[in-house]
Amino acid sequence: MTEFNSILVANRGEIALRIMRTARAMGMTCVAVYTEADAGSPHVGFADRAICIGTGPVGDSYLDASKVLAAAQEAGAQAVHPGYGFLSENAEFARACTAAGLTFIGPSAESIALMGNKAAAKRRMIEAGVPCVPGYEGADQSPAVLAAEAAGIGYPVMIKAAAGGGGRGMRLVTAPEGFASALDLAKSEALSAFDSDEMILEKAVMRPRHVEIQIFADASGNTIHLGERDCSVQRRHQKVVEEAPCPVMTPELRAEMGAAAVAAARAVSYLGAGTVEFLLDGDGAFYFLEMNTRLQVEHPVTEMVTGLDLVALQIRAARGQALGLAQHDVALTGHAIEVRLYAEDASQGFLPQSGGISLWHPPSGPGIRVDAGITSGQEVSAFYDPMLAKLIAHGSTRGEALERLIAALRDTVIFGPACNRDFLIDVLSHGEFSTGAATTGFISDHFDPLLPPEVTSADLALAAGLIYRADQAAMAQQATIPADLLGWSSQGALQARMVLEAGGDPVTVQLRQGRDGIRVLVGAAEHHLDHQGDCLRLDGLRLDLRRHLMVGDDLYLATGARILKVTRVLADQGAAAAAGGGATRAPMHGNLLDLSVSPGDRVEIGTRLAVLEAMKMQHEILAEVAGTVSEVAVTAPNQVKAGDLLVQINQDNAKQEGTT
Repeated sequence: MTEFNSILVANRGEIALRIMRTARAMGMTCVAVYTEADAGSPHVGFADRAICIGTGPVGDSYLDASKVLAAAQEAGAQAVHPGYGFLSENAEFARACTAAGLTFIGPSAESIALMGNKAAAKRRMIEAGVPCVPGYEGADQSPAVLAAEAAGIGYPVMIKAAAGGGGRGMRLVTAPEGFASALDLAKSEALSAFDSDEMILEKAVMRPRHVEIQIFADASGNTIHLGERDCSVQRRHQKVVEEAPCPVMTPELRAEMGAAAVAAARAVSYLGAGTVEFLLDGDGAFYFLEMNTRLQVEHPVTEMVTGLDLVALQIRAARGQALGLAQHDVALTGHAIEVRLYAEDASQGFLPQSGGISLWHPPSGPGIRVDAGITSGQEVSAFYDPMLAKLIAHGSTRGEALERLIAALRDTVIFGPACNRDFLIDVLSHGEFSTGAATTGFISDHFDPLLPPEVTSADLALAAGLIYRADQAAMAQQATIPADLLGWSSQGALQARMVLEAGGDPVTVQLRQGRDGIRVLVGAAEHHLDHQGDCLRLDGLRLDLRRHLMVGDDLYLATGARILKVTRVLADQGAAAAAGGGATRAPMHGNLLDLSVSPGDRVEIGTRLAVLEAMKMQHEILAEVAGTVSEVAVTAPNQVKAGDLLVQINQDNAKQEGTT
């Protein structure tokens, strides 16, 4: 038995806060680590003690095991919980914690190392009799051998980084002629991300379900499973929606998959929480995919259907205590669905976003849980993963959970960086998902490409009316004008004109205050905005306006259907923008890795200009206009801020026809 009463959480954001809440409830002292970029994060304020371990970059902070261990020793912590990501599946870190006299809340370093390598893990699973996808996980990594093995497996095949995860170092190859180039790309990406270019090959299971089994084991060898989670709705191999139980699960299939997961855990003498991931095909056959030796992002859905606190069980296992559960004690009640709220612009290829959060309004209600690591006024850093929060809904049935989650998303407001809230509403509202039929191909089938949402004249009329009323209210406060005289002068009703921009060309809007509201002219369209008390009507229809906020010249507004940012621009700025321009600016804070052009270069639309690394991903910056590069304003590698000028292009005035 290992006793400890103080825990250092070697993580950040929502998972650090979630772990500390359970630890605090168990009477433990909580120690947080943070960077200067995270100084305003809620997990820092919640902890009993917080220690700064760096400025911002993960390599010099959350991924630096020596800094984390030094912080634990400084704080007098007795145990370390790694959360997920960062050092959570780093066998050397687990080993270093033990060597430093700290209890690592997780499996042994040996289990982590074995299951962290896809090739070694698959070999062990085959030995243990766990169903596996046919493939190749041999030591000979020569391109010729890999190509021959792929031909023997039969196309389509998946190339996977043996040390990888999260979709990096992974390529689907549908024909032999594409194998060599796909292998080169996968190996290069894996070497950069995981410092290893070892590959495995697998027969591609097309459009399966991604179903994972939550397992737990204590020091006495008692190993059980807590049912399954369906994580099929993914974008580029990154999970978007998770739910428990799986919509197509049967008791017989659950027992079979659960037994295979328990066998996998026992094969590596597992301790604590783990997840065994499977691919489930349409015929009910399932195949081992990988094992995650940590707590999963999606663990709340399991907690909501089992009533168990998985972090508390982790702590019990790490202390050497019995789980206090047998398999027959586990019962699943109702249904739970989780979505991940990301700081990303879905209309711009899901480009990660950074910047200040002007307003964060989480939802509440029956069956709703919010795991968040943000607060109003906080800065979203480009150094870290763009996930902001997780929204989870529980109901007695899948339909009730789904209705509650959609309603919760409609009531969720984040003003500042663009977020994927509206995309999540669309995903959950889609007929294929609502019927439980979605597989791993769901998003690529229905949301690729994802077209930018249309900004209508009614949207602009609403924004113009809200900006106008904010201006009038500010004037009234300064000049002490009675409310009933707002918008009026000795010459009668006042008129106003403004130029607005909402992701497209600037639009001129004209307004006229009347006794019955505001008349708004947007191009040839005329709208009527009437605001009486708490009721706001546009063209006679009541608007579902949840929140709105002016931040400088930016108006943020959230309805139940969408979040929209509208910017008021000066007339000359609007004219310049409408005429087009060749200024390419950094879309976010980050590290500029590469510049691909020089002054005098000719570029076309789509030409790569630069590569920016931000939020753990590399992003190509492409030319949006055709022309000639007149200026390169930065050097690489270098840190840049959102909005910094990167490349100036002298845009072609007119499309030129080629000659021969």
